[in-house]
Amino acid sequence: MGRWEPGARERLVVAAVDLFTEQGYDATTVAQIAERAGVTKSTFFRHFPDKRELLVAGQEALSRLLAEGIAEAPDGASPLEAVAAGLERASTAMGAMSRRLAPRLKAAVAASAELQERDALKSVSLAAAMTTALVARGVPDPTAALAGELGVLAFKRGYAKWSESDRDVKDELAGYALAALDELRAASASLG
Repeated sequence: MGRWEPGARERLVVAAVDLFTEQGYDATTVAQIAERAGVTKSTFFRHFPDKRELLVAGQEALSRLLAEGIAEAPDGASPLEAVAAGLERASTAMGAMSRRLAPRLKAAVAASAELQERDALKSVSLAAAMTTALVARGVPDPTAALAGELGVLAFKRGYAKWSESDRDVKDELAGYALAALDELRAASASLG
């Protein structure tokens, strides 16, 4: 096993998702993940503090991209237009590997209460990042919080549709996330 092999982080994520799907989260050890990825346990721990963190590997980058997109939205943008800019920016981080892993990741999360809890915390963190970015733009807190929550819901709905669609088509996640945001905007208008 090479000590500084390129792509180790990605291989660890793929190995973990495969093992979680094959034998369950609880039955999978860090040693098994490292072995499947072709790296040492110490390499695993250089990239992740524990196996649970593998499934939220890109959360910090995703939060940062959402916030940057919101911050860079045009000055006159409404809160949801700013969220749309954040969704577009964050979607650039989701490539072919994310799309291929999505069904297995979904199954692994569905089969583990611990992973469901971690996934829920990820959603809270993403909403907080969007809310903070909107407040920094001068959006009142309740409006910013609602827009942030809608942004997370749109991202999750868009991601689910994107990952379930034809993987041979080279479409981008952004289109799915923005369509989901439009659906949610229309649904919220019908609430009265």
